[in-house]
Amino acid sequence: MWHRETLSLKARSRGFHLITDEIVSGLAPMQEITTGLLHLQLLHTSASLTLNENADPDVRHDMEAFLRDRIPGDLPYFRHTMEGPDDMPAHIKASLLGTQLTLAVERGRLATGTWQGIWLGEHREQGGSRRVLATLQGE
Repeated sequence: MWHRETLSLKARSRGFHLITDEIVSGLAPMQEITTGLLHLQLLHTSASLTLNENADPDVRHDMEAFLRDRIPGDLPYFRHTMEGPDDMPAHIKASLLGTQLTLAVERGRLATGTWQGIWLGEHREQGGSRRVLATLQGE
């Protein structure tokens, strides 16, 4: 079976957000898959997807603090500044973390580790709603 759909995520504040439940609840056909893959592609260049800690929100806070410290918005050599001081740093973070994930599906559920969850990294102050192209493949 193949299934593809675009999921819309609500606008979020700058930082990292656990979106596993939002993704899974938007993909009812996943329940039909015994063995397969879910590919997620974020359709934006200033946000990211990553798989990380799903229990302690301090991990998401610390990741944002670390990246803000390492990639500040006011570096004098940035040329791409017309969309605001947070735009170029957002592109860098999206490239470093990535905008795609491929996850195993087993017996209708994501086959993730005990403490793993899907994060949306919102790297803009006003990023707006985000779209994720989800492709399910399996039997």
